[in-house]
Amino acid sequence: MAMTHQTTLAEMMAQSRDVITNPSVATFERYEKRGSIGTAGVYVLAGAVIAGLLAFLTVLLPGVRGNPFSTFVGGVTGALINFVIFTGMIYYLGKSMANGTGSWDEVAYSFALFVAPLAVVSGALSFIMALLGGIPVLGGLIGFTGAIAMIIVVLAQAYFGYLAVQSSMNIADTGKALLVLILAVIGTMAAQVLLAVFMGILSGLLPLILLVALVAVVASMIMRRGR
Repeated sequence: MAMTHQTTLAEMMAQSRDVITNPSVATFERYEKRGSIGTAGVYVLAGAVIAGLLAFLTVLLPGVRGNPFSTFVGGVTGALINFVIFTGMIYYLGKSMANGTGSWDEVAYSFALFVAPLAVVSGALSFIMALLGGIPVLGGLIGFTGAIAMIIVVLAQAYFGYLAVQSSMNIADTGKALLVLILAVIGTMAAQVLLAVFMGILSGLLPLILLVALVAVVASMIMRRGR
């Protein structure tokens, strides 16, 4: 559906605040046609970059292991890839299993409104827990409180996702909406495993691929000189 104007980041932030503080199918329906997959992707990317920077800083803290650069790059790219796969599955399953009538644009935009800000919240919680977790007594309390907060964020994501499935795909049957959400989560996890296996195989074959390419280049040069 054509947009009357390009939705700005500030507008999306205001919409996020509304769906998070007033969660309902009606609230999501109010905004589902305001953007596209591209708009949603940019918003999720912005949230992933902020969360990635927080993860980068977290890894730099004493006692935290990991490569800050790979953590940042992997977090940002992973978030965007997972978002595309997940919303695509919501759209496909909602249409094929529950006779949903929404579009992928509506699904992606609806989910982006809470996925992006909650990713930032999760990143901030992880950073605070790592920063203050080593403080005697206080660190234990902060760790416990942070863990509870993380659980709340996960539950909030599940609830918002449940509402977003109903609104964006126009699925009135709550049972079918829940099934679509669960299967999309499982499907995304399976896709992550397959992608990890593929990348592992590709990285293992990379030296061979480079060797073959080098041999091909050398052979081409020899043939040209022979002429």
